Parts: sequence; structure tokens; C-alpha cells
Amino acid sequence: MWLVAGLLLGLVVFVALLGFHTGPHTHLVAGVLGVAAAIWLVVMAFEGRSLSILLVLLGTVLAISVGVGVLAWKGLSAPPTANIGLRRRTLEGAEGTAVTDLDLHGVVRVHGENWSAESLNGTIKAGARIQVINAEGVHLEVWGEETEERLNPGSTESGSDRSQP
Repeated sequence: MWLVAGLLLGLVVFVALLGFHTGPHTHLVAGVLGVAAAIWLVVMAFEGRSLSILLVLLGTVLAISVGVGVLAWKGLSAPPTANIGLRRRTLEGAEGTAVTDLDLHGVVRVHGENWSAESLNGTIKAGARIQVINAEGVHLEVWGEETEERLNPGSTESGSDRSQP
């Protein structure tokens, strides 16, 4: 009987902690396991097992069950707009700087992160300001404010035949 009680109590604690990673549905499961553990402890008390230890364990498991039950209820009843801060920021229109020379391809820094990028208007020197035109996965298409083509209008680079957005 003590083995079953120990397993139930261990499961309650484990699933409650797991719920902080996986969400309110797991907290609900921890609450249900806590009720099952409480019932098991009451059954053990009626059979004459160590009443003082069982009362301490019963109080503990009820406190944990109520706590994770409240967490589950708040998480499941929260309106969908509560997670609006978790939406992905769009990169289109964002400004950044070229980390490497973009001789058609290179690396840029936008929102504090490095991204692989393709220049849409010619060669962009490292350190030049850029603006993101399009984001496809982890690859950005960017427009450079100062390109070699703008500084040297007579040069013909591989990206100079593209039109301005």
C-alpha cells in the first residue's frame, strides 16, 4: 500500500512540474492524479496505517492538487488574446546592417540576430544599412541603402539588373 501511495505522490509532483513546460492540460492531469492519491491515502487511513504520516501526506497532496488545479483552470479559461505577445515578429520592413559584404549573398543583422541574406540591388558593403523586403524561412531578401552601384553608377554587378521595389 505504501508503494502505491509513493508512486501516486511521485507522479503528482512529476506531472505538476512537467505542466510548467507543457501547459495547463498537464496541470489538469496532475490535479486528477492528486485527487486519486488523496483517495488512496484516505483508504490507507481507514485501514489503520500510520494516521499522523497519512494526514501530513494528505494535506500536502491536497495543497498541490488545488494549486495545479487553479493553474489548469486559469490556463484553460484564459482568452486567446492572452498569448498575443508570443506572436512572431514580422521581419518585412525591418532595418538592420550588413555583417559581411553582400555580393548578392551574405549575412545581415536584424533585431539583434544574424540572418543569411540576398541583396536585391547589387553589392552591399559590410556595415551598410539594409531594409528587409522579404523573409522566407531563415533567408532574407534585403535592399541596401548604399550599394556599389549607387556609389559607382557605371559598374555592372550581377545584382544590378534587378528593379527597385
